[in-house]
Amino acid sequence: MTILKEKVIVLTSYERKSLFRFLTVYLVSVFILLSIIGYLFFENNRAAMKSAMKYEMMYQSRMISSEIVMKAMKMKKADYEHFNAVAFLKNLNHCRFEVGYYDTNKRPLYTQIDNVSTFDIDFFEKNKKCYTVSEDTSEHLGIRYVVLKENDLAQSFVDLRVKIIGYLIFSFILMGIVGFFLGKLFLRPVREQIESLDQFISDTTHELNTPISAILMTIQSLKNVEPKKMMRLEASAKRLSTMYGSLTYRLEGGVEPSEELCLAKIIEERIEFMKELMDSKRLSLNLDIEPTKIMMPKRSVYRLIDNLVSNAIKYSNVDGKIRIGLKDNTLEVEDKGIGIDEAVQEDIFRRYYRANDERGGFGIGLSIVLSICKQYKIKLGLNSKKGEGSIFKLTFPFK
Repeated sequence: MTILKEKVIVLTSYERKSLFRFLTVYLVSVFILLSIIGYLFFENNRAAMKSAMKYEMMYQSRMISSEIVMKAMKMKKADYEHFNAVAFLKNLNHCRFEVGYYDTNKRPLYTQIDNVSTFDIDFFEKNKKCYTVSEDTSEHLGIRYVVLKENDLAQSFVDLRVKIIGYLIFSFILMGIVGFFLGKLFLRPVREQIESLDQFISDTTHELNTPISAILMTIQSLKNVEPKKMMRLEASAKRLSTMYGSLTYRLEGGVEPSEELCLAKIIEERIEFMKELMDSKRLSLNLDIEPTKIMMPKRSVYRLIDNLVSNAIKYSNVDGKIRIGLKDNTLEVEDKGIGIDEAVQEDIFRRYYRANDERGGFGIGLSIVLSICKQYKIKLGLNSKKGEGSIFKLTFPFK
């Protein structure tokens, strides 16, 4: 027997789901945290840039006003008659900002700025542009207001925003990668425990094979034994054989080729094999099946039927009823047993999970059923009510 080492499968579907949930919570938390940090960083830098722009513009405004005052102080009264204020203002060596000069009536003497309407605030924003207003109450050279306008701060905010978003995306991806490996690191002890358990089951089942085969062969050769005792012996031996098959199927490696099979014939064969198990609990069987062709490995079909029927037997009450129906490529296995609580119906397909400890089992059978259904694209459904029974429904793909 070839043993399939679990290390080949990095994560099971349940572990992947747990890792996905962890990463979802982790990444949402990281996203919120990075967004808050990014917003606060942007607002802090925005305020700092705006404040720096304000002081630079006000400084430049004062420098221009000082040059105007110096020019006025150097001029004599006779010079005013020939003084061209517009020419002087055009040639005035000012800063990188756009500038406008206005008289006491707020009329422009010379300006590079359009539509200035506010003169009573020293610094303000309008249409994403910053303005400073410097007032000279002495009105040197007839200039009362010097207005500066900047055009680059809005683009600087855009550049800052793009840069911060870029860093945040990079940080988010980096934290996502770290979170993924952290999640796998946290799951590693669980994986090691599962591998140890699988190895234990593998070793145990290997040792069980010989005595189970010997018991079945001995039962067939027994004579002069009460029919009731013989039925119990054979039912117990076949129960062991079914459990052994489920355990080894989960651990055996290799891929079997699919073949065309008559599902109805296999169902009849497996029911005959488990007849003693049904009789031991006095179960009545309602069998309604029609010939149905499927393409699957025979051993996988055996495991499907064995696990579903043995589950129906195990969780049925004494003198209960089991119904097996096969029609339109749909197999239904129904029991009137203890049923399954709705809160745990999703968990029963997890490996080693047992919804009921009183009826025994290893919690492997339904995990195998789910695995086979996924592998061969069989739709698996469950309808169950606690205390009323369960219906497992398998819809096979049409050929």
